[in-house]
Amino acid sequence: MAKKKLIMIADDELGIHESLRIYLTREGYEVFSVFRGDEVMEAFERMRPDLLILDIMMPGRSGTQVCADIRAVSMTPIIILTAKGEEVDKLLGFALGADDYIVKPFSPREVVSRIAVIFRRVNRMETSPDDSVLSVGNITVNLKCYEVHVNGEPVVLSPKEVEILHLMASHPRQVFTREQLLDNIWGFDFDGDPRVVDTSIKRIRKKLPENAGVVLKSVYGVGYKVEEADA
Repeated sequence: MAKKKLIMIADDELGIHESLRIYLTREGYEVFSVFRGDEVMEAFERMRPDLLILDIMMPGRSGTQVCADIRAVSMTPIIILTAKGEEVDKLLGFALGADDYIVKPFSPREVVSRIAVIFRRVNRMETSPDDSVLSVGNITVNLKCYEVHVNGEPVVLSPKEVEILHLMASHPRQVFTREQLLDNIWGFDFDGDPRVVDTSIKRIRKKLPENAGVVLKSVYGVGYKVEEADA
């Protein structure tokens, strides 16, 4: 029998834990709860969850700080859960490496659905063939371990940024629309702001050094593509 996946919920509202626990256990997940932001990292390292549902506003330490801390050591999927719905908060969550963003109040069924989408994507990545590692220009992108190297030197990108770069680098010169990138990276049912794609592309450009040997070009009115620098 396959081991049950462990979902960690980090939120200071007891009702959130209770409602999500009912639906998640019904779907066959194990659930572990944390109520303070300053307790998340210790619990995360001890429990090694398969996915983290993380509230932004918690006592002790904010969810954004915790998200950044976790992304420094792990690529475990993270769903940001918050009462804030402003665009800047959504973009910040994705920039820090969150996999999804859900605004309170929400339906527990929606959270379960989002989790299923993330696990399907993770499973697809883990079972993908050897093309999970590819090179273009002076860049090597390893989707198995979410690592990017330029001329052998590591470059730190968020999980979503790695996935975008890998997808585009696997089809050099092909133009991807925002909708295609959203569907392939965030999932077809993503209902957030499509400008998160623009923000991610800008961050990738900023992080890649000048000797990367590739450029991420904007195609006006269409989308983006990767080309070798001398192409």
